[in-house]
Amino acid sequence: MRSSVRFYLLFLVLMAVQFVNGQSVDTTFIKKLLESHRELFSAVLDHPQHKEVQILYTQIDRDKNNRPHFTTYAYRVDDHHYFYPASTVKLPAAIFSLEKINELKVNALSATSPIRIDSVRREQVPVTEDASALCGFASISHYIKKILLVSDNDAFNRLFEFIGRAEINQKLTKYTLTGSRILNRLAIKDGGENARHTNPISFLDNGKIIYHQPAKYDAKDYPLNLNNTIMGKAYLDSNDQLVNKPFDLSNRNAYPLSDQQSVMKRLIFPEAFPKNERFNLTKKDYAFLYRYMSMLPNESLDPTYDTSEYFPAYGKFLFYGQDKNAEIDPEIRIFNKIGDSYGFLIDNMYFVDFKNKVEFFLAAVVQSNDDEIYNDGKYEYRTICFPFMKNLGRVVYQYELSRPKKYLPDLSLFEKFK
Repeated sequence: MRSSVRFYLLFLVLMAVQFVNGQSVDTTFIKKLLESHRELFSAVLDHPQHKEVQILYTQIDRDKNNRPHFTTYAYRVDDHHYFYPASTVKLPAAIFSLEKINELKVNALSATSPIRIDSVRREQVPVTEDASALCGFASISHYIKKILLVSDNDAFNRLFEFIGRAEINQKLTKYTLTGSRILNRLAIKDGGENARHTNPISFLDNGKIIYHQPAKYDAKDYPLNLNNTIMGKAYLDSNDQLVNKPFDLSNRNAYPLSDQQSVMKRLIFPEAFPKNERFNLTKKDYAFLYRYMSMLPNESLDPTYDTSEYFPAYGKFLFYGQDKNAEIDPEIRIFNKIGDSYGFLIDNMYFVDFKNKVEFFLAAVVQSNDDEIYNDGKYEYRTICFPFMKNLGRVVYQYELSRPKKYLPDLSLFEKFK
């Protein structure tokens, strides 16, 4: 009888816990937090599966030496349940491109070196200049700026070509991001055989080639054990014709929420990971990424943006809800990467309030596609997804304001990016 009771109690504990990145994670806290604000979240709470909601929230507690310690909570997180990651894959591409520059060890080569991208296939597009850069030429650093400021698709595609498809996926494996794969460029209908080919690229110094990377071909496939890759009831094809069949996403990029937050943790707190698990980045690289992850489009001088289109909260879904009229708190900084496509809205952030000494990680995905037709551009972003993201970020923030901490964090490392 006693053994039966113990088994039952163990069962209850396991029901409230799941494993994320090999660690046990509480799965009840976030649900209770959302339910305590049902007036804000009922549209999603009543249909969590239909809205494809997944949430990861990680508390950060500093010890007396200011070292971070993490406690993670999950809501419906499942690495095998697919959602389209959209532009969130651009952050690992930015990291891996800086790593590659460091690993090449070519004299005079840097992320700011001018680059020329050639083409050897009809589908490939060359690059000889970049009008958005004050200097007039393209570079790895300028592409990263555009990715982090406004999630520029072409900038990601050029980093994809520089790193190479095979190397991107080797890096994902190296950093145990085992639920992830990056197979293709974005927003140019890149798939099949064409996605396996990458352009030749040359790096220049005073007009002379200092490094040339030839065109590459990746013959490998990157299978994953995923469900939910066949979605909806219909879609618009490349000719905008309605196809009355479910939409197949089985051969697309994958980047589950647990991997997204793992990348963010490793990027923000490299010292919390063993040396062999840290990114191969310099202090200058980290500072560069922090600056542009947190920078608002209106704060950028190179490149510059039309603020009527790229307003301050453009790239901030959690907490600000991409609200054009949002009042930006000068004491708050959000280091993040967003994504939106096919009705999916995703944000992965490290949040800091310097005045109140608050910090936490939060990553979430939600979808709204009520007509179940994909690629038609008709999604309920404004009525369902953005309000959900804004409210989620603010409810977690309000909880953090009241959460007791033994040691307040020293946030001076990040305060310089205010």
